[in-house]
Amino acid sequence: MVKLGVKDLAISYGNETILEGVNFDIQEHEIFGIIGPANAGKTSFLKAVNRMDLFNTDMQVDGDITFNGVNVQKVRNVYGLRRRIGVVFPLPVGLPLSIYDNVALAPRLAGQKDRAELDVIVERCLTRAALWDEVKDRLNSLGSMLSGGQQQRLTIARALSQDPELLMLDEFSIAVDPVTTMRIEDVLKELRDELTIILVTNLVQQARRLADRTAFFLGGRCVEVGVTEDLFTGEVKDTRTRDYVDGRFG
Repeated sequence: MVKLGVKDLAISYGNETILEGVNFDIQEHEIFGIIGPANAGKTSFLKAVNRMDLFNTDMQVDGDITFNGVNVQKVRNVYGLRRRIGVVFPLPVGLPLSIYDNVALAPRLAGQKDRAELDVIVERCLTRAALWDEVKDRLNSLGSMLSGGQQQRLTIARALSQDPELLMLDEFSIAVDPVTTMRIEDVLKELRDELTIILVTNLVQQARRLADRTAFFLGGRCVEVGVTEDLFTGEVKDTRTRDYVDGRFG
């Protein structure tokens, strides 16, 4: 089943075109990788999916992005859409709240007031983000007091608290140590059974470890989409793909 469909997508900021002619489908319960050098349009793609163009009047999105068959540009309840599409950005942004309240905020805003149910949600999300065992005895401490890697996992737990169907991660390991990176990667492998994941990464080997299929963005275009392992070991449609994954540029 197609979870996210992209057809003839073009993104621009003012007179500058960032992406154009992007076409692919992302399947349900797939980890879909997106790789490419800086300024290839990867983050702009995620913003378009989550309707962050509404925050930037210069950002223009053309073409179609369909989520569960519905064009996201035509969705009236954008906040409802964002509850179903979670985003984790490169640097963790901890809210000035306790660890508990960081995770409980979204359920509360959605109308959940029962403390026992909130307790269940907080424990479940922190466990899914591989953080529960480290913080269960200090849930009332400020989330901002956690280490960088723990804050990133808290951000993931906060995104999961909305029970999203699609989770998008934008270079989550930039500010995270290698050990924590591997822990989060293990979490993502487990989450594949529950939701669909889009993984934007500047680490091609990370895409190789995690992604079922991967798209290569370059110069404002989606150069190639294929089974991830094939991009590394099989035939590619464009030699620039192999040059990039082999580290010859980027």
